[in-house]
Amino acid sequence: MSLKIFLGAAMCLICGTLSAQTLNTHIACAQTLQEDADGERLIYSDQARMQLNGTQITEFQWESSVFRSNRGHECSIDTEDGLEAELTDKGWRIRLKNAQSARQKRGYDVERGSQCSIRLEREGDTLHVKPTCSALCGSRRNFSELTVNTKTGLCTYE
Repeated sequence: MSLKIFLGAAMCLICGTLSAQTLNTHIACAQTLQEDADGERLIYSDQARMQLNGTQITEFQWESSVFRSNRGHECSIDTEDGLEAELTDKGWRIRLKNAQSARQKRGYDVERGSQCSIRLEREGDTLHVKPTCSALCGSRRNFSELTVNTKTGLCTYE
């Protein structure tokens, strides 16, 4: 077999493996924590629907909230915000094509930066959701970082 044919066949196998990387999950997480010695409760709540096929985003919607006794803070992102997906060694990196435009579309008036990246890293049945996305948060700094068992639905906040 010539080197050219071998390399061509290897590239086809690699491309087929990458395009076969899929994710179809629904996340519903909530956790109550004590914030400080005064005992104010914090309620973390995350709802998401993520459907990816390789670099194609079929559906992506995530609302991440923190509620206190007298107010709440949330971050949200969905496919209409102009998302793009990149395959990584462990899963995907989702980012905004134009974070400033997506932020302005939501009517946020405070500058939070133009960075938005969400890493989705899969380890068997476990999905690690690692956001760095202040651009689509109102008064909150970032989405919640969490780990989800995609079979049982159990969540852990980081």
